[in-house]
Amino acid sequence: MGKITKLEEGKRNKNRVNVYIDNNFSFAMDLELIYKMGLKVNSEINEDEIREIAEKEGFSKCKESAIRAIERSYKTEKELRNKLHEKEFSDEQIDYAIDFLIKYNFLDDVKYARMYVKDKLFNQGKNKIRFSLERKGISRDIIEDIFQEFDNGEELERGLYLCEKKYNLLKKRETDKYKLKDKLFRYLVGRGYDFSTSKEIINKILNDNEY
Repeated sequence: MGKITKLEEGKRNKNRVNVYIDNNFSFAMDLELIYKMGLKVNSEINEDEIREIAEKEGFSKCKESAIRAIERSYKTEKELRNKLHEKEFSDEQIDYAIDFLIKYNFLDDVKYARMYVKDKLFNQGKNKIRFSLERKGISRDIIEDIFQEFDNGEELERGLYLCEKKYNLLKKRETDKYKLKDKLFRYLVGRGYDFSTSKEIINKILNDNEY
């Protein structure tokens, strides 16, 4: 059993408090936890209470680390979990932080997917967008639901714009029609457009329905 003899505000972070037991520095913790646990000068504290404090401090640190991570750039749940695992937080601590962020709408995979699709449809086809989102941990069902919110004509329109720009560059040095078509097709597929959409785009560009 020991006695808290001093609570000192952190020099770099005023939300951190240095706790001294029997006149010796013992540990630092968040100010919020100080209040929640009712710690104050002259309070008696034992080893079990110190272990409890250390455990709660770990959960608090994980939550704060998660908040800082999404403040820098919006992330999917999978991306955030990976980031927190890299910092060696436990699964239990990570689950706690993730649940907190979801509860208060700081983390939302559907919202992320919607923003991502809206941004990437400007210069990518659905296949490439789908692949990228799946790697980020977004389920196929969510992705397909989001695609339904967007007019398929938008993808076609952007594909026509991109393909026409590519066509204008290629036709200056490629005179063989079939080689030109092949290069345009590979370009569109590389951008994530599927076979049928690529075919439709190229046909419109070349006014040729025999592709």
